[in-house]
Amino acid sequence: MSDIIDLGGAPANEDCAQLGHTPDFERLNRLEVAAYRAAIIACFGPPPDGCTLVSVTNRHDFGVYYSLGLKVDALAYRRNPAVAAYTVAAQDGLESWVEAGFAPPVRYEDGSAPTVDRDRIDDIVTSALLATRPNADGRFAIPDFETLHRNLAAAYPASAEAAKILIQEIAA
Repeated sequence: MSDIIDLGGAPANEDCAQLGHTPDFERLNRLEVAAYRAAIIACFGPPPDGCTLVSVTNRHDFGVYYSLGLKVDALAYRRNPAVAAYTVAAQDGLESWVEAGFAPPVRYEDGSAPTVDRDRIDDIVTSALLATRPNADGRFAIPDFETLHRNLAAAYPASAEAAKILIQEIAA
């Protein structure tokens, strides 16, 4: 038997697409959930066997919206300390995109249409990898950046390669 902990559609203190209100809601909602998944992985690493990050379908009077869920196998939770530790660490989600080294994937200005700077998850992750990269001497400007960078690079190898190429171009 599994339980799903709903982590929300974006970090708790961030603006996000609103069903029935935001233009192009479905696309923006899905993009934010994908970015939130990557942000959770940046902070806590990929989930261990016995739990997984899933898209949760929520039905509402105004339509369908998606949120990020942490699906936890109850047996694995009891038997595997790594599953229990990950669940405890990730269950409250994040408060802001900055915690994971991310810029908001969608910006909401009062009275304006939402602005999307990067509309592919690979590009969003590449941007976070660039923001959290080590200095030329191999040290990280902020100690937590090392964890964020390592977790993202391991989970998103194509984005890590793209970031590596961009860093080389910047250095040249």
